[in-house]
Amino acid sequence: MKVLVTGSSGLIGSEAVEYYDREGHQVIGVDNNMRAEFFGSQGDTTWNRSRLQEITRNFQHHTIDIRDRQSLFQLFETHPFDLIIHCAAQPSHDKACQIPLLDFEVNALGTINLLEATRLFCPEAVFIHISTNKVYGDSPNELSLVEMEKRYDYANPEDYNGISEECRIDRCLHSLFGASKTAADVVAQEYGRYFGMKVGIFRGGCLTGPSHSGVELHGFLSYLVKVAVTGGTYKVFGYKGKQVRDNIHSFDVIQSFEAFRGNPRPGEVYNLGGGRENSVSVLEAFDIVESLTGKKVNWTYVDQNRIGDHICYISDLGKLKSHFPKWQITRSLDHILKEIVAAEQARYANV
Repeated sequence: MKVLVTGSSGLIGSEAVEYYDREGHQVIGVDNNMRAEFFGSQGDTTWNRSRLQEITRNFQHHTIDIRDRQSLFQLFETHPFDLIIHCAAQPSHDKACQIPLLDFEVNALGTINLLEATRLFCPEAVFIHISTNKVYGDSPNELSLVEMEKRYDYANPEDYNGISEECRIDRCLHSLFGASKTAADVVAQEYGRYFGMKVGIFRGGCLTGPSHSGVELHGFLSYLVKVAVTGGTYKVFGYKGKQVRDNIHSFDVIQSFEAFRGNPRPGEVYNLGGGRENSVSVLEAFDIVESLTGKKVNWTYVDQNRIGDHICYISDLGKLKSHFPKWQITRSLDHILKEIVAAEQARYANV
């Protein structure tokens, strides 16, 4: 099988490269390290690309910008892909307002470039599009919540499992990142439904793991651990630090893609996160990280929450599990954080 991974030096992309290379497939990676442009040296993923090139057997890296349609089409013409995993994106909720045109070009234009290349050159391929829970904008905040000592939670029993795919994606405040990703999400659905292509859309919550190059504007757990290990200061933006996210390990993310590849449903949308068991508030995460590192987390509070941000977001995984009953979460929150702490301590020791 020939696999294309965009954003191949990022968290999910690199996990996909490792997995499919390990399985004996030929893997082509596309990544031009725009994270360094977005976030500076802390977001640079060169280290991860070098790591992949050292440990893989059948991986080829291409420095292509997904906005460059001609280069993408040339790549597709010479490589009959069986599977496309589209991870490349401008990933920051906050950064997008500073670079709205670049954000939209990468997230929306880049996605339709890849979808059209797939339609023209390998229409039978399975196409995995990584979307985001930010397509729901702030509509999840309309649910009734209860404030607890260290977290917010859903007040009504019917909301216990979290946000389902029935949540609306329009008539709400998104952030410009959420808007560009919504555009990409909808056009990916359309290529699946209109053209009958094997396109799956996965609306990720907090996707994380030890290969994450977390920064203040993106990568909650990864950045928190980095701050704890290096002695920096973490900024909490609003909601008293009680905002909740569910977290899923990159390995479990790839396994959900594999489940879809085995039984693709054109244009189908799935919420993807760690679910209730892997949910944690910022304050609760401080406690866990402090216990794992033996260091106090230095943090400050900014009263203004991020525009369009979720107060409590837990992914309802019911649809995904019903379509693919063999898929399940295999990495607990504690497991995830122990891996990230160990990886960050190793990196810091080598600095």
